[in-house]
Amino acid sequence: MIQTIDLRGTPATPAAFLAAVPRASTSVSSASDIAAELINDVRARGEIALLDQAERLDHVRPTQVRVPADHLAEALAGLDPAVRMAVEETIRRVRLASAAQVPPAVTTTIEAGATITQRWQPVNRVGLYVPAGKAVYPSSVVMNVIPAQIAGVSSIALASPPQSRFGGRVHPTILAVAALLGVDEVYAMGGAGAIGAFAHGVPDLGLDPVQIVTGPGNVYVAAAKRLVRGQVGIDSEAGPTDILVIADEAADPLLVAADLVSQAEHDELAAAVLVTDSITLADAVSARLAVLAATTTHTERVTAALSGRQSAIVLVDDIAAAAMFSNAFGPEHLEIQTSDPDAVLETIENAGAIFLGPHSPVSLGDYSAGSNHVLPTGGQSRFSSALGAYTFLRPQQVVRYSREALQAVADNIAAFSAAEDLPAHGDAVTARLTS
Repeated sequence: MIQTIDLRGTPATPAAFLAAVPRASTSVSSASDIAAELINDVRARGEIALLDQAERLDHVRPTQVRVPADHLAEALAGLDPAVRMAVEETIRRVRLASAAQVPPAVTTTIEAGATITQRWQPVNRVGLYVPAGKAVYPSSVVMNVIPAQIAGVSSIALASPPQSRFGGRVHPTILAVAALLGVDEVYAMGGAGAIGAFAHGVPDLGLDPVQIVTGPGNVYVAAAKRLVRGQVGIDSEAGPTDILVIADEAADPLLVAADLVSQAEHDELAAAVLVTDSITLADAVSARLAVLAATTTHTERVTAALSGRQSAIVLVDDIAAAAMFSNAFGPEHLEIQTSDPDAVLETIENAGAIFLGPHSPVSLGDYSAGSNHVLPTGGQSRFSSALGAYTFLRPQQVVRYSREALQAVADNIAAFSAAEDLPAHGDAVTARLTS
């Protein structure tokens, strides 16, 4: 079912391992043309384009794109008490973890009368995307909204695709969690069109443009986020999910296999990768995967993901090489199931979220750990990070100098302005000191 990539004896270099990384054949770039067409359609035709796209892509035409307040209230009133309890506890945990992501303002005194204050200013308006294709993700409402609220964002809009089985409404559980968090600007729109609507606004819908767009999604959502980047900020190009497990002979093959399957059930393009120096473990995990894939609820989806070119069991010479391969892969989710996970952690550079030991599965982070599950996929953890309160904050430097402090550096400024042939720079200082 799952392929084996044998890198034993391969020179353990970042370049060699990067070349061996398994990836899905469908890339963000290949989806860009379709995403651009959908975005341009929304810019040209507004709400009608969103309704037409919903009818064509989501197989239902909503009666309206903007969700009315009574739909939110109705969904919250009908929320299963057990689900509400789970959501409220997750909200509490994510709030605690997100609060630690807001840096305090710090003032540095350069010398008497000369200070620079580093402050963190939230953006005013954000657009948060919550997918709802093969599964429904009320947890993503929590993961998007809480960091924005903690950061101090004052205007929050949320979008999720309309559902045919709910008559074109957004999934009621998503609506309920939005209501629980106090978000009342919700839109029944999905995919690349929704990202375009957030970025450029939809005047006939009363949807104002946002400054940052965040949230997970499929490859078309990822492509759309790439296209609007620059018009708005984004968290990352979150496409199909991936998990990489570093494990040695001490790992339990059932737990490793269960965690690979847990991510494979998201999507046929999900990547599930085990990297190990133990052929015994590799064989045991492969056998377990065959059993679990055949008996899990979403067996066809899981089997497709595990059989895809993006999933593999990778054999390496030692755990140091496994960590190097992981850094080259840049996993969204990294599990370390070894006899000494903390030692391996010291060698990890790139990962969206890291789960240590046998009792920290990725599904814990998906729901109830308190960490955020909106993470960079497709190797982007090599240069991007998880969604957090900091995503919605901009560092700003506030400079305050007295006349005396400016006088102390006036000659330096004059020297620089002369060297760069920008004399007006120096003149701007002189004007202050001669008046």
